[in-house]
Amino acid sequence: MGWAAVPGRPPRLPTGVRFDVLDVPAEAGAGALRHLAPGSPVALRGDRMELLVAAGGAEELPGLLEWLEWGAVALDLRALGAGDALAAPLPPGWPPSPSNGLSRAVPGSRSGGAPGCLEGAAVWLRPPEPGREAEALLPAMPAMGREGCAPDLVRLVDTVAACCHRVRLRRAAGLAEGVVPSDR
Repeated sequence: MGWAAVPGRPPRLPTGVRFDVLDVPAEAGAGALRHLAPGSPVALRGDRMELLVAAGGAEELPGLLEWLEWGAVALDLRALGAGDALAAPLPPGWPPSPSNGLSRAVPGSRSGGAPGCLEGAAVWLRPPEPGREAEALLPAMPAMGREGCAPDLVRLVDTVAACCHRVRLRRAAGLAEGVVPSDR
């Protein structure tokens, strides 16, 4: 993919260089997918979705949430930016092996995000396209001079925040009624 990797097992992709990450509950992330360009990379790790956004997006997140009036609301939303790293999902079609640090398959495990996935490993829900620069498709601030089909980071953050809030309210309502949410 042409992205730098931090050595280790599993390898990690440094954020803040070519992309940042919005880490949200998978249920909330699913609601945001319609705001991403079709080729925007998205990973699924268990019950979490990792939406790749333009580098610098993590730094903008707190100010955007305040400006969009989500700052006072507790959201299950985390950003990875400069100095952080994302555990690299295996490239599409790569089998797990001890050499890439991922060797234990757990058929049907929910913790891996999909049947037959590795326990705790991320899978690409929307993999980066080989030979195509993914960064041009990542949501960015409009003031960054981005043109074309790149989605607006402001709209994506507003959508993700609303979806995170809905998930939180649904879970709280389930707990109030004595019903345990399905993802616990």
